Amino acid sequence: MTPDPVKDIVIVGGGSAGWMTAAALANATQGACRITLIESEEIGTVGVGEATIPPVKYFNSRLGIDEATFLKETSGTFKLGIQFIDWHRKGEAYFHPFGQYGAEFDDVPFYQYWIREFVAGRTRDLDNYSMAWAASAAGKFQHPAREKRLIQSTFDYAYHFDATLYARYLRKYAEARGVRRIEGRVTGAAQDSETGFIQSVSMETGETISGDLFIDCTGFFGLLIEKTLKTGFEDWSHWLPCNRAVAVPCKPGGTIDPYTKSTAKKAGWQWRIPLQHRIGNGYVYCSDHLSAEEAEAELLSSIEGEPLAEPRHLRFQTGRRKQFWNANVVAIGLSAGFMEPLESTSLHLIQYGIMRLLAMFPAKDMSPLLRDEYNALTAAEYERIRDFLILHYKATERRDDAFWRYCADMNIPDRLQYKIDHFRTHGMIVSDERELFHNPSWIAVYIGQGVHPERAPALSGLRPSVPVEQRMQQVRKAMNDAVTAMPEHRQFIETYCKSALQ
Repeated sequence: MTPDPVKDIVIVGGGSAGWMTAAALANATQGACRITLIESEEIGTVGVGEATIPPVKYFNSRLGIDEATFLKETSGTFKLGIQFIDWHRKGEAYFHPFGQYGAEFDDVPFYQYWIREFVAGRTRDLDNYSMAWAASAAGKFQHPAREKRLIQSTFDYAYHFDATLYARYLRKYAEARGVRRIEGRVTGAAQDSETGFIQSVSMETGETISGDLFIDCTGFFGLLIEKTLKTGFEDWSHWLPCNRAVAVPCKPGGTIDPYTKSTAKKAGWQWRIPLQHRIGNGYVYCSDHLSAEEAEAELLSSIEGEPLAEPRHLRFQTGRRKQFWNANVVAIGLSAGFMEPLESTSLHLIQYGIMRLLAMFPAKDMSPLLRDEYNALTAAEYERIRDFLILHYKATERRDDAFWRYCADMNIPDRLQYKIDHFRTHGMIVSDERELFHNPSWIAVYIGQGVHPERAPALSGLRPSVPVEQRMQQVRKAMNDAVTAMPEHRQFIETYCKSALQ
């Protein structure tokens, strides 16, 4: 017998998570479901997640959102990667690019030939072979070339944007497609006595909102997934010890860097995210090693422009729910778990939580098979991202502060240690299925933070007829020529997507 379809979807909480969910569900269900989003302007949102990774382009594209319009509405800029400063040692920096290194000229991957030359002492700077860094260092941007033979096709990009403006933009999108918004605070939920399913949520006003499927976008509080269903939380703070942040925007300067900066500090790290109308700044730190007052003072002393608001302090705990989908509740965003913003994965985890829900969209009976597969896939994704973040902290030679000594000495997950051992011993990248961060990302952090191979992959030394040094020089020249022809990042924005806020 065919189970009854879901007819009423209730999203509790707004912000990026709530409105991304509402927009995607409205687009996918095409009016077949009643979608209600409940949010309270009094509660507000975290609203500091302004940097993204390339898959966000596909989310917007799926919704039919025009890129230039989206960037105008959100005061957005382009992002070619992240520069990490002082992470390996003080005074050193490296770049995590979007896109590949070099250009393939043989059956052996370019990066393996680079490792061969590096181990032999014939090359040092990996960044020199990144098209994304070549453009970033010059402050330039253009869309990647579609012709795959061109060096201009070897990079990718994401965005910096105002997360609050993005939520507002998606709200207009969702409401135009029938999503009903209710203003107010949810105070509780009623459950079915037999199944434990949420039947309805109650408002502070006394109103009751019923539903078949509930999406918890209530942030760290986890009103439905945790406060009601007691799902449980897996704590990862022993691996990712930062648990506080202070954020403040400031006035922009003359140029707009097409990349994020992450600078290691005494007890954590500082972000710098350039938008069209302001620069987002924040200090993510561990409260065991730094007070809130010290963090705020250090942040304010290191920003380059006049502050545009009072510093905002946040508390968090890294980890994830033991289930992301429990009963008839799916947690999306911070209610599902928290990964600190080191690699700009917050909006990605929202996006893929939504896409995975659409792929396994249930009927009213909430099939345990769908639920279990959703939970298994989501847990694996969180853990793979977690391990990539841990690598940044573990692979450091800094011993100048207690925080960094703790990170360097901490035990790490076995799977991550296995990956490190492979790269250090053989120069090989061990990837898990559906890895979000592909080979170039792992190579960037390994090399940038001093995890150097003891030997090159064997095949790279068995092809003596390949003119590797000549080909690598040609790659660098092609990159330099390509960057010379590119427009300045600010100039590109002025002609393509200038915001009214600029």
